[in-house]
Amino acid sequence: MRISELTDVRAARPGAIAEAAAARTRRDGPPGRLMIVAADHPARGALGAGGDPVAMAGRADLLDRLCTALGRPGVDGVLGTPDVLEDLLLLGVLDDRIALGSMNRGGLAGTSFEIDDRFTAYDADAIAAARLDGGKMLLRVDDADPATAGTLEGCARAVSGLARHGLMAVVEPFVAHRIEGRVRNLLTPEAMIRAVSVASGLGVTSAYTWLKLPVVPEMERVMAATTLPALLLGGDVESGAGGPGEPDAVLDGWRRALRIPGVKGLVAGRSLLYPPDGDVGAAVDAAVGVL
Repeated sequence: MRISELTDVRAARPGAIAEAAAARTRRDGPPGRLMIVAADHPARGALGAGGDPVAMAGRADLLDRLCTALGRPGVDGVLGTPDVLEDLLLLGVLDDRIALGSMNRGGLAGTSFEIDDRFTAYDADAIAAARLDGGKMLLRVDDADPATAGTLEGCARAVSGLARHGLMAVVEPFVAHRIEGRVRNLLTPEAMIRAVSVASGLGVTSAYTWLKLPVVPEMERVMAATTLPALLLGGDVESGAGGPGEPDAVLDGWRRALRIPGVKGLVAGRSLLYPPDGDVGAAVDAAVGVL
């Protein structure tokens, strides 16, 4: 199927999505080092990349970039919301790829309720029914915002639900605060150690929990706070961890952090899909190279 045909298929045969999910060939065996491409930003209203505030607004362009990335050697899979993953299912590019469903996208970027990060996309049962390989959630702990408590509870339920299905639960934790009304993540070693400690204890079991972490100074200290496996967060503006305009610095940070035994791979989005030179394939190949 071509990208230009997606809308017509969705309108005429919505059941084609479930059919594609049922027919998808899933990957077998241990995960090893993972290279996952992230594409869940639009559902949070975070459409900017580089200097373009609406870089991710064109869905056909985004899907074309994702298809390019998923076709590169060494790329293991993709992280996305239902709309994105279902487009990729219809396009037939998720066979033998890991597919992670993004779960809580209610904390829209730049809003007064951003910390109230409700689960407005996948839930654990839907991820299992769609034969996906796990779910991802964002957890920002803001000591001054009471909405943190509800997000903590929602993440704990999601971790427990995914574990009941034997599926990976990927938690992306931060300590956050507001500066001039905008949520900012604290990227000090001490803040990340606290975030990792809180995230590691969520749910009725941690057996299926992985962490998704930014590269920060003294990364060895951060990883020493947990025995859970971790994936490195790509340098993008949502996390505050580097930026797509600094590809060499991002790659160097990944390279150093990947030497730590508990680090098992990368999850990168805008820094790979919207590189400064526009060459998605080269950006993905460079990221795979550090693995």
